[in-house]
Amino acid sequence: MPIVNRIADYASEMADWRHHLHRNPELSLDCHQTAAFVVKKLREFGISEIHEGIATSGVVAIIEGQGDGPVTGLRADMDALPMDEETGVEYASDVPGKMHACGHDGHTTMLLGAAKYLAETRRFSGKVALIFQPAEETIGGGRIMVEEGIMERFGISQVYALHTDPSRPAGEFATRPGPLMAAVDDFELRLTGRGGHAAHPDTCIDPIPCALAIGQALQTVPSRNTDPLESLVVSLTVVQSGSATNVIPNSAYMAGTVRSFDPGIRDMAERRIREIVSGQAMAYGVSADLDYQRNYPPTVNHMRETGFAVDVAREISPQVDDEAVPSMGAEDFSYMLEARPGAFLYLGQGVGPLCHHPMFNFNDEIAPIGASFFARLIETRQPLA
Repeated sequence: MPIVNRIADYASEMADWRHHLHRNPELSLDCHQTAAFVVKKLREFGISEIHEGIATSGVVAIIEGQGDGPVTGLRADMDALPMDEETGVEYASDVPGKMHACGHDGHTTMLLGAAKYLAETRRFSGKVALIFQPAEETIGGGRIMVEEGIMERFGISQVYALHTDPSRPAGEFATRPGPLMAAVDDFELRLTGRGGHAAHPDTCIDPIPCALAIGQALQTVPSRNTDPLESLVVSLTVVQSGSATNVIPNSAYMAGTVRSFDPGIRDMAERRIREIVSGQAMAYGVSADLDYQRNYPPTVNHMRETGFAVDVAREISPQVDDEAVPSMGAEDFSYMLEARPGAFLYLGQGVGPLCHHPMFNFNDEIAPIGASFFARLIETRQPLA
């Protein structure tokens, strides 16, 4: 596989970086130790312009090339997940209840590998903005970094990112122009009736029949309100109520998620869910408190930039799928793609436990491949005069 020879020389070193990050996972915006490790490595590479504390613990580092040219952003996410690890590897998480189960330790490592090479060679014009981002898994650190003005502040004109894919062969790139990942919305619902003795339901207002009716009706939003050729997921994932067989509870709690690509369908789904909750609550005589949160927008790749990224990927790997099937998963790189043109790509790591599984582990063998992609992307987009 034609990875950059100099980056191939870093393979063992990159594995060490990744294992350190894997042992020390951090959550959400609280990626301070991870950011400190990143900054230490960047300084060792000879990178002097480093900006810390963006989105609490995010880092942006600038590498200057030779001569005038554009600024390209390369992004890696740094945060882990709140779950226990079951991989059994010697470098497993040292922090109970936290693990890198989505490959962000590998993403950070790949960008560090590219940073070391680009800082050493500087065979490009313009500048590179290395974006190390917290909180992809939670509140959208990508959104916060965009809101804090990184695109304008550092003059970024295009932005790119990679994500490991444990459903594809090692070294296979995959992407597509247009929507690649879905928008995600979440809802929480509290139904309040009047509890009492289960032997005397006539003296109560039982929230459970209403909860059951709402749960059934929600399934009609994708099946009866959406064009069958369009994509919409409405998943009711939490239903909690009751404590004993002889007690009618006072309330019921429900929660779920909505995934979509099309803005019109997204609007329709929220409207119908609100109508269903309101109508069923009225029908059953309970009160309903619905909290509907719009979260990450769809991840939409730009046509020209995706084509360019695919061409670069083909220089690195003979395996490139440029017609990847869109996923109903979500990704906060979407905010960066709303702010600037660019592309998001998957990099296969070999088929194994999927992301967010306690047995998931990033494949160190693909780190030089991802780092080579980032490096060649910069050298191709910003060649020396």
